[in-house]
Amino acid sequence: MANATEEARPDLANDDIGEEARLALWRSQLEIRHVEQRAHDLFLQNLVKGTVHLSLGQEAVAAGFAVAMEEGDYTFCTYRGHAHTLARGASMSGVLGELMGRECGLLNGKGGSMHLTSVEHGAMGSYAIIGAHLPIAMGAAWSAQYRGTSQVSVCFFGDGTTNIGAFHEALNMAQVWKLPVIFVCENNLYMEYTPIGDVTAVEHPAADRAQAYGMDSIIVDGNDADAVYRVARAAYEKARSGGGPSLIEAKTYRQCGHSRADPGAYRPDEEVAEWLARDPIPAYRRRLLDFGFAETAVDGIETEVLAAVDAATDVARSSPPPPREILETEVYADGGAAWRN
Repeated sequence: MANATEEARPDLANDDIGEEARLALWRSQLEIRHVEQRAHDLFLQNLVKGTVHLSLGQEAVAAGFAVAMEEGDYTFCTYRGHAHTLARGASMSGVLGELMGRECGLLNGKGGSMHLTSVEHGAMGSYAIIGAHLPIAMGAAWSAQYRGTSQVSVCFFGDGTTNIGAFHEALNMAQVWKLPVIFVCENNLYMEYTPIGDVTAVEHPAADRAQAYGMDSIIVDGNDADAVYRVARAAYEKARSGGGPSLIEAKTYRQCGHSRADPGAYRPDEEVAEWLARDPIPAYRRRLLDFGFAETAVDGIETEVLAAVDAATDVARSSPPPPREILETEVYADGGAAWRN
């Protein structure tokens, strides 16, 4: 690839993020955007069964936290988890194959869109039950603390989760035990179809509750990958140094409906237009050019990503469904208590 900083402006030299991290943030956002757009296209071709929950417009949150992570850290996310799984390094063919129910999928096609998991990349599962993964992420942080490692557990969830009991229970215990866990609320303004403000007593559903658990109130522009990266980096440093948990509210917006079954018609047209104008992808491209990165290099990364998405799609399309012999593997044979003993 061509030198990304040909005739770079002087302000790039004083940048606290740096060339390598900026290019990683750009690539990660592009990979998420183009894989999810491809997932949308495959759904319309009836190659993705059921439905999908896309993060189009929310890419900067996943990219910012993932680029700032260390390899051994843990990621826990919701059914809208394609972005976070990709950002941790899971293969495009593995993600698309899983969505299509193919053998090449991350879970051999058995889990589908809402349960993406790649333990080898630190992506510890996508959870379809609202709020269920917050105590699990807290438990992973306790494990790291107990074992004396430097690992940090990061838990992503939507604004609606802030009104679930598990949210409050996890935050309280994490603070009492000073656990290395970061709770990240991706506030896209809507609980499925309901505006979060209509059913929540405070303006900022996550940040305004932080002080009740002895945490700082942190709000970040979730459409600005640099802002997310900086906030994430500070939270990681706090967690690794024994400073305990953080609660971060990232203000963002999904550009489509809750799922592919939802046209999103309940959202005001002017609101949608306002947030589309704040699309994180073109905004970050402009920033790279402002910092003096060569346009050919910036656009070259997108060309590489698009080619990779095409190749991954071909792999997923050609992969067979999972074989029948694995149907009864990785499941409990007895739904009772016997398996625990």
